[in-house]
Amino acid sequence: MGIWGKIVGGAIGLGFGGPMGALLGVLAGHIAVDKRAADARAREAHERRLAGRGAEERQFAFAVAVVALAAKLAKADGRVSRDEVAAIKSVFRIPASETAAVAAIFNEARREAAGFEPYAEQIAAIFAGRRALLEELLGALLMIAHADGVYHPEERRLLERVAAIFGFGEGEFRRVEATFTRSVARDEGDPYEVLGLTADAGDAEVKAAHRRLVRENHPDRLAAQGLPDDFAEVANKKMAEVNAAWDRIKKARGLN
Repeated sequence: MGIWGKIVGGAIGLGFGGPMGALLGVLAGHIAVDKRAADARAREAHERRLAGRGAEERQFAFAVAVVALAAKLAKADGRVSRDEVAAIKSVFRIPASETAAVAAIFNEARREAAGFEPYAEQIAAIFAGRRALLEELLGALLMIAHADGVYHPEERRLLERVAAIFGFGEGEFRRVEATFTRSVARDEGDPYEVLGLTADAGDAEVKAAHRRLVRENHPDRLAAQGLPDDFAEVANKKMAEVNAAWDRIKKARGLN
């Protein structure tokens, strides 16, 4: 059984607590897990424990959070398109044998009345101090938002709010947004924005920004922090855009 089947089947997930635990409890037939979501202190204590666990547990938390938030994002513009659903399958690199399990998580999250904030808050607590992972999650959602060729204002507002809950400022959100907009929409855009800079940045500052982003987003480092293998495509796209932005700036400035 793969990661998604284990999650939906209850082999993993009932220990999450909070909104993710409630969601998985319903899918596994353990409705009583809903009661845990009401106990804020127990939930916070659990999230602190999960944040200190190994990469495997964090991978499951990351996977569930992305699917649940993707379900909320897909509703933001008032419709769920086939392109968005296809993008979810592509971004997550879901094997055919696991598609039904992912669909179960997605559909249950889409049906429930709760908003996106509880999921964003829970994942922010679990991945506190792991900002690169939160960027990857935000990037996956941006790829889904662009999948149907229309980046709807309501989708952007939702993602801005998710970014704020994750602890990102407006400038940081614009940097991540610029990176994944280039990747999906094939828009050249502003290479400085991808590096989180402006065109008046000095050469040393540009080089330092590029080195920092490459270091923070190295696939091995992200995997150790909890990025599931299923999401490797997101990390690869981000690194490709960071390096492409650096190449454009380097060429324009005549840097080595």
